[in-house]
Amino acid sequence: MQNLNELLQELGISKVKLAKYLGVSRQMIYNYLELENLNKWPKEKKLLLFKLLNIEDGSDESIGKIKVTAEYLEDVETKLNQNVKTTDESYFNLKDLSKEEQVLVNDLINLIKEKFTEEKNKNTYYEFLYLYHVLQSIDSIPEIKYILAYLSKTTGFSDPMEFKFDETAQFILESIVFTAMNLYNNGGATKSKLIASHERFVKEIENTKEEVLSRTQQLTTVKIQALRELGYDKITSENAQEVINKIAEIQSRKVVIGEKQN
Repeated sequence: MQNLNELLQELGISKVKLAKYLGVSRQMIYNYLELENLNKWPKEKKLLLFKLLNIEDGSDESIGKIKVTAEYLEDVETKLNQNVKTTDESYFNLKDLSKEEQVLVNDLINLIKEKFTEEKNKNTYYEFLYLYHVLQSIDSIPEIKYILAYLSKTTGFSDPMEFKFDETAQFILESIVFTAMNLYNNGGATKSKLIASHERFVKEIENTKEEVLSRTQQLTTVKIQALRELGYDKITSENAQEVINKIAEIQSRKVVIGEKQN
């Protein structure tokens, strides 16, 4: 099975993709790959794999004869994706996405579903809840992309010298995170320093929340003032633009007043 594992890795076929192609769970793929040889696989799944790799049997000799060319890669990829629907009629409309994007979305959905199905614990829920929060913030915090790229590299999915975003920023952050992870893994900081550092971390988060709350309260106050000046009780689809313009006017008045006082 070593030859098969190496071939799958060379072809870039993930366990999720292979599981989807064979119609089994990701955990079942791990179980299959731990068997002594392909003859131990269920006949239906074994024949599907033979079809995917274009081989007549699963011997090491047959697998060893495979030449991974551009044409072969394209053929395998086509077979892998032939069952990927361009539109999931039940839940998602993916027709406006490229084929590559559709495959990625489906892989993510299948992976998340399998994790929730196979790992019945609260950790799984919070893992994906936090991931959801991270994805919501990825446009406003560029460092998130750099950290995700760093993790992709350290887990062997990406080349360590691959920089898909801002190369300089990625390089700096990866170096800092690597140093921090070494410190974490080796226990290189005293407990008192860690406590002090975490206290600063908590304080910074609290200050950020207070600033956001303050801005929200200010906006609410200005909105109430705008509605009062316009003679409305609430914002509707009909008066929304008028209220927005009034809010902007009130805010600009406050800026002018502030400048005069200074």
